[in-house]
Order: sequence, then structure tokens, then C-alpha cells
Amino acid sequence: MMENKALKKVKKSLQEAGVKFVRVLWCDNANIIRGKAVHIDMLSHYFEDGVAISAGMLGAPVMYDSVIPASGLTPVGEVSLKPDWQTLTALPYAPSHARVFSNMIQNGHGWDICPRGFLSRMIAAAESAGLEIQAAFENEFYLLQKNGEEIVGADSTIFASTQSMDGNLDVINDIADALVAQKIPVEQYYPESGPGQQEISVRYTHALQAADWQVAFRETVRAIANRHYLTASFLPKIFADSAGNGCHLHLSLWRDGKNLLPDGEDVFGLSPIAKAFIAGILHHLPGLMAITTPSPNSYRRIRPHFWSGAFRCWGVDNKEAAVRVISNPKGTGSTHFELKTVDATANPYLALGAVIAAGLDGVTKNLELGQPIAQDPGYLPLDERILKGISPLPENLGVAIAHLQQDDILLQALSPKLAQAFLAVRQAEWEAMKDWELAAEVKLLLERY
Repeated sequence: MMENKALKKVKKSLQEAGVKFVRVLWCDNANIIRGKAVHIDMLSHYFEDGVAISAGMLGAPVMYDSVIPASGLTPVGEVSLKPDWQTLTALPYAPSHARVFSNMIQNGHGWDICPRGFLSRMIAAAESAGLEIQAAFENEFYLLQKNGEEIVGADSTIFASTQSMDGNLDVINDIADALVAQKIPVEQYYPESGPGQQEISVRYTHALQAADWQVAFRETVRAIANRHYLTASFLPKIFADSAGNGCHLHLSLWRDGKNLLPDGEDVFGLSPIAKAFIAGILHHLPGLMAITTPSPNSYRRIRPHFWSGAFRCWGVDNKEAAVRVISNPKGTGSTHFELKTVDATANPYLALGAVIAAGLDGVTKNLELGQPIAQDPGYLPLDERILKGISPLPENLGVAIAHLQQDDILLQALSPKLAQAFLAVRQAEWEAMKDWELAAEVKLLLERY
């Protein structure tokens, strides 16, 4: 009876909003956002159990819709996309459609290979340690247009240019309005360094919603840009001589409504638990990067002196460090930090879940955080970097994959089946694209991401 009441309530709200189709979304191991749409007249048939997809879809790489045999998945078997009806939202950029996020169910239970289920497990692990994770993804993206056969930026301005703000006023306002209409609070916007490059930051929230919002953000930006006859792309490196697109992950740790990060008495403004959590991330970062920067194209962005976090180190307000602790202007301790070695080719559920697993390992083992770096580590002599415990991060996806294959903590957190499927997809993409020129990557990936 309660289920029937819930269905009636959902249908009524959809009808009032003029919705005809509900898109049931999932995000696969290649970080392609996919969906199946159910007509509102048929919603009662799918309300409880969701819609079915082939289990093999989680074994497909970005290049094509075909299952990688090494993933452990085949064309045989199905999983159900069970809607999380709390996430139901009418889409302001697609009138008559709504969206709901889903969890993958098989044989009545959560499927091990479900990325959203993985993040939920890591959130539960954090809660068992007495921690609530708050997070936000901070996206950079390009607005692009065609000049004949050439793809060019929507403008040719530089960082924080008010000319770019004026030139892109309508599309940026429409993006912000569409995000706010989906109850995603917009905090800041400014043009970035590249031609047509933009950055819009949204408010932090609890971890699962942060990952949902990241999917919604990508969907919204691309759809609104298309309405303005532009192409939006989050691909990490589009132009060889222009800035890359990052997707910095901001994090804070909470308990009983209190932020546990700040310590006004500490010289660096960090509590012991914050230091241990960051130490865990840095310890696992070489393998973690196969999840947070999972495309061969990602490593064209991660270079010294490009503010992308190419070295395993941390610093206060240091944009060359992989982990940047943001100082508090009030001087009462840092309230959050960001991981810079993340981009939007990463499945947000897997990326955030893996970062939580790494941080929790640091807390469990009380790992010691080294001294912060207050300069560009790329300019330090090699012997000084070695003395300070600073090491270069993987220069390509193949190296990151090898590190992940040796990282038992991350592999155990993922679970054997998810780890197998994810690594198979990563390996297939690396083998296919490792010798490609940038132009070939951009041709395939520009509109995938």
C-alpha cells in the first residue's frame, strides 16, 4: 500500500511538471553517462524494480559498445537499474523529461560491480569509523565551436577575463539557471585560461549526492551548450598549447555536524585525523590515479608547472601540489582540501569512493603526513625532492594501472569483481590509445566527455 502511495505521489508530481519520460541513469566503468527512459504511462511496471540492462555493459570501454572478455562479463545475464526515487528531478534543459539515478541490482541484491553501490559502501565504511564525508567536484570545461572543419574555443580570452564573461553571458546564465532549478547550488564562475574554457563551482554536499551532482553537472553543461550551438567538453587535454581541464575534488570530514579538519592551534591548520586522511590519499595516489585520472588523455594534462598536481606532495595554498590544503582567511584552521589529480573522465562514484578508501586507510594506520611543500616541486633539485619524500606521479595510464594492480587496499575496497571489470576496461583503453596522437584522442573523446 505504501508503495502504491509512493508511486501515485511520483506520478502526480511528474504530471504536474509535464513529464512524459523518466530517464533512469547509470555511469559505466568508462565513465559514459547512459540511460533508459520509461514513459510515464508505464511507470507502474518499473517503479519498484527498475529497468533491465545487460550486465556486459559494465565491461565496455570508451571506444565501442562491446564487452572486454577480461572483464569477467559477457553478453549473457542482466542487472536491474533500481531507481533511487529521492533523486528524481525534472530536467529544465529537456522539457517533458525527468531524471532519476539508479543502483544496480542482481538477484534481489546490490550488484558488486555497481559504481554507485561502491561509493555507498565506502560511505558506510567511513560512517563505521565515525566520519561523514562532504565533497564537491570543481569542473573546468571548454565551450567550443566549429570553424570549418576545425574545432576552436568560443572565445580567445585569458584567465578571469570579463570579456569572456560578456561574450558567454547567455550560455553561462542558462547553465547556472538549469543547475539551480535542479537544486544544485552554484557558488562561483569565472573564465579559465584556455580559449573558451570555463569553470563553475557548486556547493559541497554529502558524498553520494556530490557524485550524483557531478553526473548532473556534465549532462546540464553539455545540453545547454548544445542549445547555444556550442559543444561543451570536459576532456582533460583538447589543445596541445592551452590549459587542460581538471575536475578538482574538494573534501572535508565531519562528525555530529562538526567539521573535523580545522585545528587553529596547528601550524598548518589541520587536525590529526585530517593529516592521517590526507596521508592515506598521498600514499595510495599512484594507483588511485588509474581511477581519478583514468584516460590516456588525462596524462597530457598532468605535467610539471601546469598547476595539475604532477608530484606526490601536499602544500598549503600550493597549486602545484597534488593535495592543496586551502587556508582559512580567518586563521582558524583549514576547513577543506582539494585533490588536484582528478578529471572528468573519471566515474565520480568510483573516484570519490576510492579516495575515501585511501583516506580511511591513512586514518586506520595513523599514517604520518610529511612536511608541506611551499614551492613548485618541479623546480627542486632531484636530491632535495628525494630528501623531502616527493616523487613524480605516473606519467601515463599504463603506469597508474600497474600501481593499482599492486594496491591491495584499493583492490579490496573495490571488491574482486568490480576491480576485474574496471581494470579490464582501463587496460583495453590503454592498449588501444597508448600510441595515439592528441588529434586522434580528441576526435574520439571530445564529445564522450
